[in-house]
Amino acid sequence: MKRSLFVLAAFFSALFINFIFAAVSEEVDYMAILVDGHKIGHAVHTRKVEGTRVTTIDDMNILIGRGPSAIQYTGKEVGVETTAGKPVAFEFVQNISGTEQTRKGTINSGKVKMTVQNGPTTQESTIPYPDGALMAEGMRLLQIKKGLQEGQKYEVLIFRPDMEQAIPAGVEIGKKTKIDLLGRMLELSEVKVSMQFGQQSIVVASYVDENFKALKSIVPMMGMNLELVACEKDFALRQDDIVDFLDKLSVACPVAIDKSDLAGLITYELAATTDKPLVIPNTDTQTVKQIAPGRFEVTVRPIVPQGPVKYPYDGRDKEIKKALEPTEYLQTKDVKIVDLVKYAAASPDDAVKASLQIEGFVMGYITKKDFSVGYASAAEVARSRQGDCTEHALLAAAMCRAAGIPSRVVCGVVYSTAIGEKKNVFGAHMWAEIFLGDKWFPIDPTRAPNGFSAGHITLARGDGEPTNFFSLVNTLGCFKIEKVILPLKPAAASAPASAK
Repeated sequence: MKRSLFVLAAFFSALFINFIFAAVSEEVDYMAILVDGHKIGHAVHTRKVEGTRVTTIDDMNILIGRGPSAIQYTGKEVGVETTAGKPVAFEFVQNISGTEQTRKGTINSGKVKMTVQNGPTTQESTIPYPDGALMAEGMRLLQIKKGLQEGQKYEVLIFRPDMEQAIPAGVEIGKKTKIDLLGRMLELSEVKVSMQFGQQSIVVASYVDENFKALKSIVPMMGMNLELVACEKDFALRQDDIVDFLDKLSVACPVAIDKSDLAGLITYELAATTDKPLVIPNTDTQTVKQIAPGRFEVTVRPIVPQGPVKYPYDGRDKEIKKALEPTEYLQTKDVKIVDLVKYAAASPDDAVKASLQIEGFVMGYITKKDFSVGYASAAEVARSRQGDCTEHALLAAAMCRAAGIPSRVVCGVVYSTAIGEKKNVFGAHMWAEIFLGDKWFPIDPTRAPNGFSAGHITLARGDGEPTNFFSLVNTLGCFKIEKVILPLKPAAASAPASAK
């Protein structure tokens, strides 16, 4: 079973939002990062004042278990603002097991001059800076102004450099309560920050002292709670535990599913396991119906595209045309990717055949199939020929776009007869979709040929950017499968009656 790290990468980069309650002094603050009582990493927060400039630095280091492997995630965010909280510049560096992305920006006259380095590619652009959006120092000043009176509520826009946009958030001040800080009991004010990512929200509950410094934060994450707790430097930097997220995010299947069943229609009854709204998309292969509060009926039916379909796509649908454009992780104009398309897509007049050829090609082209790669872009995979389902999906989607076939990246869960010692289980997975004619058809290069089956349940779709998949925080790991309705099989023919 292949499992991607992309949702964790997206989620952990978002955790920097948690540091809006920054230390007032210039001292360095340390926090331990815990899941289910296990220390999986640490964070370091620094605030420096030099003349009229304030520099806020947040470093995060996390060790993530993935079955037999472990992935090291490091993130560093630097924000430069005036002492009045006006944004000046920022830098965001994210490294997942050696795969690094860097974003730098300078802000002037309402514009952001961006430089993004992602593996072998560099992109420069100028985007508008969201009016009124705050960074760390601006948020700290606003919090001081608003105070910690119980019942206080206000709205704010928080600028995220990793997303190149502002995130709307609501702040609510709660009661003072006694909080356990690794054995220390302190009375702290509860501050809830609800951040909106599309149709989904993430609520961070922080507990702050009278200096507006967060000493503990609790964040719901894919059916688990992640905690950041203030601590001494020695404890923060001690060796981390390895928590197997692959195991935690698997979903038990109540019945065994035969290979023959996967070729037909299968209906699943899903039940939410958290109090967060469970949003599961309808697709051309998946129909979702809510049958009760927190309960859904999901029917998956594989569909086969009928050719020939001409390409490159020349329609006028803006959404479909966007699915042809290069992105930071789908570098369709990369020389290596273009060369691979010329070699793999040997059917110049039929997009159906070309996309299936790409699906099969990617499966064979990626020769080192393991969990050691964190989240590599398509251009990096084209050169390394290494990765799991994440890298297969990204390379296939990028090659389809480069060929002129609209594509996007899909995340969900897929059925497997076994993951480790678990039998009959759904595990996190990633594949791609291509647009042919008037429908989106799935391809799964880790399971080619004809890799998609009724054992694939779609949870989110995007263009390969980790931040596309924040919705998975409230979906992946947040439901159980209570019932599986398999297709009816023809009854066995009755034996002929014995002759008299």
